[in-house]
Amino acid sequence: MATDPLKEGDLAPSFSAGVLGYESPTVSLSDLKGRTVVLYFYPKDDTPGCTREACDFRDAFEPLKRAGVVVLGVSRDSLESHGKFVKKYDLNFPLLSDPDGAICTAYGVLKEKNMYGRKSIGIERTTVVIGADGTIRKIYPKVKVDGHVAQIMSFLGL
Repeated sequence: MATDPLKEGDLAPSFSAGVLGYESPTVSLSDLKGRTVVLYFYPKDDTPGCTREACDFRDAFEPLKRAGVVVLGVSRDSLESHGKFVKKYDLNFPLLSDPDGAICTAYGVLKEKNMYGRKSIGIERTTVVIGADGTIRKIYPKVKVDGHVAQIMSFLGL
């Protein structure tokens, strides 16, 4: 069943996912109502581009936190993989585990990829900024890592 792609102004799809090292073992969008959420989808823990992106968010975390912004990374990796990734790079924000791809599907970030002639379905690096009212304020598809966090900070007026 095909769904229409999400657009800015749409109500953000609800989600709940497992997380390590946060106030609770799960994070739900409904728990974050009243706060701006930067939900960034990335392909795989501890790979070069994903590591740079996570470290960029880590380094920008304090001004985002002061502004009341919640940063959440999402991939299909396991909680165990996330735990190793967080520890290795001293990440200071939660990574949501979406092993069945439910969140990725709801946000339309699972795409067909072609690597060396082999087709597979994977996460297209995407960031979604969700406003305090639960609506999508900005969608950044096909993210290029370099400069992306600065782009989000600028959008948020930080």
